[in-house]
Amino acid sequence: MAKFFYFYRSLERHQLKQVTISNEYITLMVLDYGAIIQKLLVKGKDGNYTNTVVGYNHPSRYKLDENCLGACVGRYAGRIANGGFELDREKFFLYQEDGVHLHGGKEGFNQKTWTIEEVSQADHPYVKLSYKSKHLEEGYPGNLTVNITYKLVQNALQVIHEAVTDRSTVINLTNHSYFKIDAGPYIDDYELQLNCPYYLELEENMLPTGNIIPVRSTDNDFLLPKPIGIKRLDTVFVKNMGSEKVAEVSSYRSGISMNVYTNQPALVVYTPVDFPGICFETQNYPDAPNQPDFPNSVLRPGETYNNITIFKFDLVP
Repeated sequence: MAKFFYFYRSLERHQLKQVTISNEYITLMVLDYGAIIQKLLVKGKDGNYTNTVVGYNHPSRYKLDENCLGACVGRYAGRIANGGFELDREKFFLYQEDGVHLHGGKEGFNQKTWTIEEVSQADHPYVKLSYKSKHLEEGYPGNLTVNITYKLVQNALQVIHEAVTDRSTVINLTNHSYFKIDAGPYIDDYELQLNCPYYLELEENMLPTGNIIPVRSTDNDFLLPKPIGIKRLDTVFVKNMGSEKVAEVSSYRSGISMNVYTNQPALVVYTPVDFPGICFETQNYPDAPNQPDFPNSVLRPGETYNNITIFKFDLVP
C-alpha cells in the first residue's frame, strides 16, 4: 500500500494531504494543494538519494509561495495578451496586469485544493488527483474537469494531464517544478541539451510577437550539449516534432542526468534569478488563443485534452 500522510495547517484549520509513492529508483511526494510535487528523490552515483526539485520541507509553506513551486499551472499556462481572448465570436475577459494574463489568473490551479482520487503502490505506483474548474472561474468558459496522474515507471516519472469540458474553452496545462539535480549552490555548470531548433520571439512584456526564430548562432542554441552558464533563461522553445525527447540536463556532481519527453509542441525553459533551479514547462505556445497561426488551444465538448510528459533519470557515464 502507498503511504498516506496528513498535515494540518496551523493557520487555517485545514487538513493538508501528502501522498508518498516509491519504487526502487524514485520516491515521490505529492500534495493535494496545487497538485504539487513536493519532493522527487532520485538515487545518485554514490547510492544516496538527491531531492531533484526545489521545494519546502513543510507543506504549509506552499500557501505563501509565489513561484508555483512544483504545482500544476492552469487553466492556461504562460501568458495571454489583451486581457482575454475571443472564442466562437464571444469575448472572454481574464484577470490581467498591464494587459497580460499569466498562469491561469489571480488564483490559478496552483492555488486550488485537489481531490486525491486514487493511490496505488503496485508494479507502477501512481497517484491520481482531480479538480473541477467552474464555468467562468478566472474568466474561462466551461465547466472543466481535470485529472493529473503522477506515475513511476522504473527510473521515470510520468506526468499525465487530462481534461474534459461541457463548453468550448481554451486550455494549456503544465507542471512547474524547478529541477535541481545535485546539492551544489548553483546550476551554471549543468550541461543542457535541447531538441528545439526554434524559439518564439518575445516582446518586452514576454508576449510572443508571432515570429519563430532559428536557434542556430544565438544564445538560445542548445542543440548540442553545453553548460547553462550565467545567463538566466525565460525562453519559449519550439520542439523538433520528429521526436518526443525535448531536453536533457545533467550534473557531474551528483552523477544524475534527466531526459524530458513530451507530446506538447513547446518547452518553456525558465531559470529564475532568485534561487538555483530550472523549469521545463512542457506546453502549448503562450497566447495561442489570440494567435491563429499557433497550435490549437481550444478544447470542445466530447474531446479530451491530453498532455503527457516523462522525466527519465539516469546516471552520467
